[in-house]
Amino acid sequence: MRFQPVVFRPLFGRVLTVVMTALALAGLGGFVVTGDIDGLVRYGWWLGLMAYGTAVLFWLPRVAVREDAVEVRNPFVSWVLPWEGIQLIDTKWALTLRAGGKRIEAWAAPAGSRWTPMTLGRDDLRVSESAHVAGSIRPGDALNTDSGAAANVIRRHWEELRDDGLLRPDAPEAQPRRTVHALEIGIVLGLVALCLAGLVL
Repeated sequence: MRFQPVVFRPLFGRVLTVVMTALALAGLGGFVVTGDIDGLVRYGWWLGLMAYGTAVLFWLPRVAVREDAVEVRNPFVSWVLPWEGIQLIDTKWALTLRAGGKRIEAWAAPAGSRWTPMTLGRDDLRVSESAHVAGSIRPGDALNTDSGAAANVIRRHWEELRDDGLLRPDAPEAQPRRTVHALEIGIVLGLVALCLAGLVL
């Protein structure tokens, strides 16, 4: 069967980003409409930091399950984990993948809250066999959680590769690759510097 790529991005993060951006634009518009240029220069950067910071923390992160690898994009760093090198898929606090001696947590796939067990239906527990540890599953494995939904897709394909003998965690090409988001870091630091400068003007 043909592999279907899937991207996981929590709806809450996108809604929060839209709301915070709208509030920031309203605040900036208020300075402009009232002609408060001094206030705009001094405090407008804070609104920009609020909007951009929310986007970096809650809009950009994602887990992309591809045919060749799993990509975990966190706010300031991304990881590409080839399937051959993935050794463990966990959901204790968030979706966590272990590969090449590293543990990579997915910001975009947190585990459920302590109330999650009370909201579970029968279908939420139909998870892959490798999710069962000592005969039970964790709340973070439930399919109605961000971590569980992503982990279930990853585990099912990982199990197929394992059963076919295609997992080679020690192969050089199986090692995880990291990319630092220098642009996002630079913009956040620049906005912080402008915010602090506005306070001393």
